[in-house]
Parts: sequence; C-alpha cells; structure tokens
Amino acid sequence: MEKPSDIQVSDEVIADNEIKSFLFEKDLKLNFSDVAGLEELKKKANMKIIMPLTKPELFKKYNKKVGGGILMYGAPGCGKTFFAKAIAGECKASFFHVCIDEILDMWLGNSEKNIATLFKQARENKPAIIFIDEIDALGRKRESSSSTTSSVVNTFLSQFDGFDSDNDGILVIGATNAPWEVDGAFKRTGRFDTMFFVPPPDEPSRAKLFELLLADVPHGDIDYERLAKETSFFSGADIKGVVDKALEAVLDEILECGEERDVITEDLLGVITVTNSSVLGWFENVENVLDYANDSGEYDEVEEYLSFNKPKKKKRKLMGFLGE
Repeated sequence: MEKPSDIQVSDEVIADNEIKSFLFEKDLKLNFSDVAGLEELKKKANMKIIMPLTKPELFKKYNKKVGGGILMYGAPGCGKTFFAKAIAGECKASFFHVCIDEILDMWLGNSEKNIATLFKQARENKPAIIFIDEIDALGRKRESSSSTTSSVVNTFLSQFDGFDSDNDGILVIGATNAPWEVDGAFKRTGRFDTMFFVPPPDEPSRAKLFELLLADVPHGDIDYERLAKETSFFSGADIKGVVDKALEAVLDEILECGEERDVITEDLLGVITVTNSSVLGWFENVENVLDYANDSGEYDEVEEYLSFNKPKKKKRKLMGFLGE
C-alpha cells in the first residue's frame, strides 16, 4: 500500500498579489511492488521511462533524450494515476500531480502563466514527472477549440518542447480516457509520442486486489480466485466498490442482530451478482475507434487486448415473482 511521502509546495508570483502553488511529492515510497499485475506495462515503463531517468549519462552517450512525453490512456478507474506515481517512486523523481483545473483559468493570460510556472518548478526539482490528468481537455482537437484555448495550447507545447526549454530530466505524462480526442500536434515526435494502454486488472491482479482490500477487516477463508473469475472486466474502482458494499451489508446485519461475524466469500459474490463493470461502455467506444479511426495503428495495443478478452454484460438477477 502507498506510504506517506514528503509533500512540498513551490510558489511563483503569477499576477498582482496572486500566488500560484503546485504541490509535488518527493521520495515516494510507492513502487511497482505495490501495483498488482500490469507486468508488460511495467517492462515498457522500465525501458522507456525509468532507465533513462536513473541512468541519464548512459542514454546521453548514445544520443537518447532523457524525458519527453507519454500519453497514458485506458478506461476510467483502472489505475493510471497510481501507476504514474509508482513510476515516480521507482526512479526517485519529484511527482507533480496536476488536475486540468489547476492549469486552466477563467482570467485571460493566467492559464499560460500557470503552465510556465509548472514547468519552471519542475526544472528546479529534476528529475521530475509532471502527471496531467484529463490532458484531452487541454489538447483537444483544434477544430473543437477556441482561439483562447489555442493560445494556451501553444504555450504548453512551447514549454514542453520549445527550442529554449531545458526539459532534460523532465517527463510529462498525460492521462486520458479519450486519446482519440487529443490533437495530433500533441502526439508528434518529442511530445506525447509514446502511448501506454492501461487495461483493467487481469484475473491474478483482481484476486490480489480483493486480498489487499480485505486485509484489515475480519474475514473468513475467502476464495479470491473465484471472486477474480466472477469480476471479468471490472476496474480497480469497481472492485473497491464491491468490497465497500459487501462490508456495508455485513455491518447492517451485525447492527440488526447484535452479533459480529467475519466477511465471507458469499457476501462479496452477492454484490458481484448485481454489479456490472463500469468500463464496458468505454470498450464499446473503443471498438468503434478500431473500426473507423485506427489506420495509423495507434490503438493496436487495445485491439490485441480485445482479441484475447471479450467483454460480456452481466445479466442481473430478477427479484420477487419476476425471478420465480
């Protein structure tokens, strides 16, 4: 599980009497051992991100840039933020977790100042990882953007890979649920030119998640493998929701009858039976993208994933006389 780390604040004056602060974390204790599954993604991250940041001299010797951009995408609730923090922990980098609302500002010119401040602070705390959630809100395709947004985008791209930008040792990770909405200018070489697909947890990972979530509550001999089999295509957030609802039901029972008991497998299966995965709609959208917008092969990782994993909507059990 994630342990506390040093959280620091950097301040920069961005307007008259206004201070913009960005929180960032150093010495994260979180690492890949805390991430259930995603072994192939860990290998990819190790080669593309961690090794360049931890062995910069070796990569510079072979004329390879240290830093750059990664576009991390996948269904909501599958752990993109957690995985990005684990990467920062692995390479001992300062971690800036930035929500899009912290960048975009209603006052003219402040969004551009926020971007400049963010990159300035990252340069002062190298090696650094800037993790921007919902990057598609900033990098939306140009035809759907206003002139004001274009100014913000141009500032971001200039800070990201401009000629005068000293970003060696800075990695920018943009997270999105809709990579097909991100403008092509963001995906050019030197920007977000590498894409990481974060899939829902596989069966062993789901079993491990159930085990972690139940570790600190009274429970009997739980059949984690069965729970994992019954939760195909559940996200990490879905699994946490199942555990939370099962614990609430057990507590209600205890309060009603006055007798404590352990959580058992059947408590969790009862919730799973009436719960659908929250990511099925996302995969339906992806299938349309694969059919009509994957000529460049950008989403081949998802296509390969779906060739081995077919989502199925669960039928809910009917109650009362309808189920008789």
